[in-house]
Formats: sequence, structure tokens, C-alpha cells
Amino acid sequence: MDAIAEATAQPVIEVERDGVHYTLLGTAHVSKASVAAVKAAIDSGRYDAVAVELDAQRHKALTQPDTMAELDLVKVIREKKVAPFAANLALAAYQRRLAEQLGIEPGAELKAAAVEAVAQGLSMQLIDRDVGITFRRILQGLGWWDRAKLIASIGTGLFDREDVSEDDIERLKEGDMLESSFGEFARDTPTLYAALIDERDQYMAAKLRERSDGATRVLAVVGAGHLKGMAKYLAEEQRTPQALTTALTQVKAKRNIPWITLTLMTLICAGIAWGYWHGGKDLGRDLLLQWVLWTSGMAGLGALLARGHVLSILTAAVAAPLKPFRPGLPPGMFSALAEVHLRKPAYPDFLALRDDAQSVKGWYRNRVSRVVLVFILSNLGSAIGVWVSGASIIGRLLH
Repeated sequence: MDAIAEATAQPVIEVERDGVHYTLLGTAHVSKASVAAVKAAIDSGRYDAVAVELDAQRHKALTQPDTMAELDLVKVIREKKVAPFAANLALAAYQRRLAEQLGIEPGAELKAAAVEAVAQGLSMQLIDRDVGITFRRILQGLGWWDRAKLIASIGTGLFDREDVSEDDIERLKEGDMLESSFGEFARDTPTLYAALIDERDQYMAAKLRERSDGATRVLAVVGAGHLKGMAKYLAEEQRTPQALTTALTQVKAKRNIPWITLTLMTLICAGIAWGYWHGGKDLGRDLLLQWVLWTSGMAGLGALLARGHVLSILTAAVAAPLKPFRPGLPPGMFSALAEVHLRKPAYPDFLALRDDAQSVKGWYRNRVSRVVLVFILSNLGSAIGVWVSGASIIGRLLH
């Protein structure tokens, strides 16, 4: 181990299990030295397989920069994956800021490992968990207040134009790209840390154990922050790899019945009906008008603030008051779909997305990110309208 560590100038841990010798090479995600060390280790001829701390999505993004142009934005909206997509844009923007500041693409050593392994004719395995699953498991483990803080943390980092601090860079050299992207919030929230680091240590160790290519000398290229955890789970974990990876990729299904929304909608509708019954047509009509004006106006305002097409704004305004009849379909879905069709993103929009995602101006300029803004701000406006109109209706009935 000492010889390998000295040759690569990177931390190394070796583990022997079930007839396979694993060499865990710890790297810094923003280090040119790590890139050189990875290439040297793979070219040494010591290994017959290479494993890399990447999932299929991140691997494709690193090795095929134009892959974003293949995105089916309509499918993203229909499958309600706009939030994970926005989080990925935030991660990409953060990585681009690092690249501009340090002169090296974050994760360059992981890309080098994947490319060099294929070039040398070695078996190559992607062992990290899908970033979308990681994000969803993070959200399901947080309360609504921590979710709000997380979103605020991502948003703040997304549009922060200051250089990344030296302390953050040093932590990134010793830690993990995803953890660093969530900033201080990740370090202060045990639940988030567990999903970002510890669960992925278990997952990657399990993926190494479930290899089926017959390799006996495996080089695993991972961030230095994962070394100790992976080595521990690789040596000591007794559960089968398949059982472990299955458990660590499960995401609790959202409740098919949105009880909070349904309860609120029922109370508001009951209030309007009670107004008609006891206060006459004038009161009932006034309460209904308040509901329509607040929900329609705020959803439309959200789409307007996103600089959506006039018909996208109208779509948000029309869809919002009808929310009680389709509680599972937010008005932002309809306004975003309208925006996609009315201002269909072009190929250059997808190519420029990573750069444009670094600034507020870029989010508005790029047609892809503007669809995300239309979706988010329409829903936010609609939610505000629901609560304000509900409070107004209850206030009228109590007088």
C-alpha cells in the first residue's frame, strides 16, 4: 500500500475480500495532481478492472458534454421531475464556478479514470448511486422547514458570484462534490449528511462486491472523503450487495391522496357554499370571486415574474382556480407545458444551459431554464393565492 500511495501521491486503502483485492484510491475533485495520479495508477498494469465514483447520469454529463441537448423537457414536466432537474442545474452551475476559478473541471479525475480504463481495455464500473435518488432520499428525510432551508441554500449558492472560499476548496479536496454543493447546510444537518455520504459509502462498497466480471484486482477511484467509510463497509458489511443496494435506492412513494391540500380545498369550498346558503347570493358570489381573483392573480403574477409567454401567464391564471378539481396537478405544470410549446427551446439553449445557470440573467435568457422558472413561480404564486384567499374567506365568514 505504501508503494502505491507514494507513487500516486494520494491516500490509498487496500481491502481483500472474497478473493478480490480492492485498492481504494482517494482523490480530490479539484486537483490536477489527482488526474495525473489516476492515469498513472491505471497505466501501471496492476489492475484488471476500474470502478469510478460516478452514476450513469454524471458519467454521461462528464464524457458527453452535449448530452443535455437530448433532454426531453416535456417528459421532465409531465413526470414531475422539475425539482431534481433544477437541483442538477444548481450543481452544474457550482461546478462551472469552480472550474473557472481553479482552471480544472470538478470531477476531472473521475472522467480521466472512466476514459483511461476504456482506453486500456479494462473493465469499467460506475458505482455511485443515481444523483436523482440521492436527492429524493434527502428530501424524504427532511421536515418542511429543513426542506425550505435546503432550497434556500441551493438558490443562494446558485447565484452567488463570489469566488469559492479557500476553506470550501480545502473541504472539497478532502470531501465530496455533492456535499460541498449543499454548502454549510449539509455540514449542520445529520439527516442530509447520512444520505449524501454514509449511504453512498455503503452503496458503493456494495456495488464493488457485486461485480460479475471475474476481476480479482480492482482499482476504485473515489473522493478522499469516502475512503474510510467505504473501506469499513467493504470489509465488514455482512448483508448481501443486492439487498443493500435495493434498500438504499428505495424512495418512499408520495401519498396518492394529498390530504393537506384536499382538507384546505374542502374547507374553502365549504366556506363558499356556506356563504351562499346563509349569506345569500351576494356573499357567496363575493367569496367565490375572492378565491378566483387571488389564486388566478397570484399564479399569473408568478408566471409573469418568470417572464413567461403571455399565453403561459394566461394558462397559469386559468389553471390555478381549478386546483380543487385536480389536486395532484399543479398549475405550474400547465403553464410550463404551455411555455415549452410556445417558446420551444432550441439546440443552442441546451448547450448554453450550464453557463446560463450561473446567473439570474442567464436563467431568464435561456429558454430551458425559463421553463423551470415558469413552473416554480407559477406554483409558488398559486400556493400564496390559496392561503391568502382562504384566510380572507374565513375572515369574512367570521364577521
